[in-house]
Amino acid sequence: MSEPNMPQKAPYKVEVEEGKKYFWCSCGLSSKQPFCDGSHSTTEFKPVLFNAPETKAVFFCGCKKTAANPLCDGSHNKIG
Repeated sequence: MSEPNMPQKAPYKVEVEEGKKYFWCSCGLSSKQPFCDGSHSTTEFKPVLFNAPETKAVFFCGCKKTAANPLCDGSHNKIG
C-alpha cells in the first residue's frame, strides 16, 4: 500500500453535528480537507465514514498517520 499525502501535520478541529455523516479523506489529496472530494479515485485509498454521535468539536487527522481513523491520535507528534 502506498503512503497518503500529508496535507498538514496538525489535526483539523471541526464542529460536527449529532447524527450527521462525514467522509474523512484518507488519501490526503482532497482540496476540501479534512473531507473527501473524490480525489482518491486514482488511488487505492477510500474515504472513511464518521457518524457524529453528538454535537461537539472533534479533531480529524491531518497527517494521515493516525491509527484511530479518522480522528487524531497524536501520531503527528512522532513525525520529524
